[in-house]
Amino acid sequence: MKPGLNLVIGIVLGLIVLLGIVLDFTFSPLPLKQSPLSFSLQPGSSLKSGVAQMQQAGVLEDGTSFVLMARLLGKTRQIKFGNYQLEKPLSRFELLRMITSGRSEQSQITLVEGTTFAEFRTRLNAHPDLRHDSASLSEEEILQRIGAGESSAEGLFFPDTYNFSSGSSDLRLLQRAHQLMRQHLDRVWEKRAPDLPLAAPYQALVLASIVEKETGREEDRRMIAAVFVNRLKLGMRLQTDPSVIYGLRETFDGNLRRRDLLADTPYNTYTRSGLPPTPISFPGLDSLQAVTHPAASKALYFVAKGDGSSHFSRSLKEHNQAVRRYQLK
Repeated sequence: MKPGLNLVIGIVLGLIVLLGIVLDFTFSPLPLKQSPLSFSLQPGSSLKSGVAQMQQAGVLEDGTSFVLMARLLGKTRQIKFGNYQLEKPLSRFELLRMITSGRSEQSQITLVEGTTFAEFRTRLNAHPDLRHDSASLSEEEILQRIGAGESSAEGLFFPDTYNFSSGSSDLRLLQRAHQLMRQHLDRVWEKRAPDLPLAAPYQALVLASIVEKETGREEDRRMIAAVFVNRLKLGMRLQTDPSVIYGLRETFDGNLRRRDLLADTPYNTYTRSGLPPTPISFPGLDSLQAVTHPAASKALYFVAKGDGSSHFSRSLKEHNQAVRRYQLK
């Protein structure tokens, strides 16, 4: 056989072997350390940061080769943020298609900051792609099924966009959202500022749910948290309307009256001191961070200015002036 022909055959065989390696790398299922396996891609994630998040979650081991594959396929700018779940092992190609196609591959549901558990249950029950295993369960039974030790479901689920396979159990989704809230809450609590008048992470969750409902503009969030933290330190009542409204439940008609502020419930922060017994909504990460790192301020009062922002005061006299200016006009 001629040397030139041997060289050609060798090159062809080498290319076939290389192609086999590439195909095996691309389409062989990745091992999962657990099933199902959840992971999140944060808003604004680039390909590299998304791969780093997947590595941290245990989805990928070799991130460099995954980045190279995505670049070769022209997918570097198509990452879709959200909370994903792997029900079974996927190949690298299927994983890339999942995180770049988003809704076309998986169904989605978004839990919005400030939502209540009752509101979210209504949305879960109405979603056509979920299996409604929780529909006939009480709140207490749901908490037992997902392994939550709290007595109330309010505030226990992290606001995020959750991707899931069609036919997935709503209990599985609730479990993921609860675990994600626990992770975020534990993380911010561990790094909390000193001298907070909060004894446990759950109290931070309760206060964050109030801050979530009271915040009109993002730049005011840490100041609003500071007002409530300062009041707790001094033993002042929180006097926050959203908590009162939450305690009124179905009887609230959209108009908060003086008699409502005097109607004593466990959530009436005008008649009772300290924090309400449970959160009043699902707080987002910004509110969790605000109550664990409030602004450096001695403000004790705030009033809505009518444009979404708030005016903050250190004294009752100044606050009353602000009320007359912005509310009574």
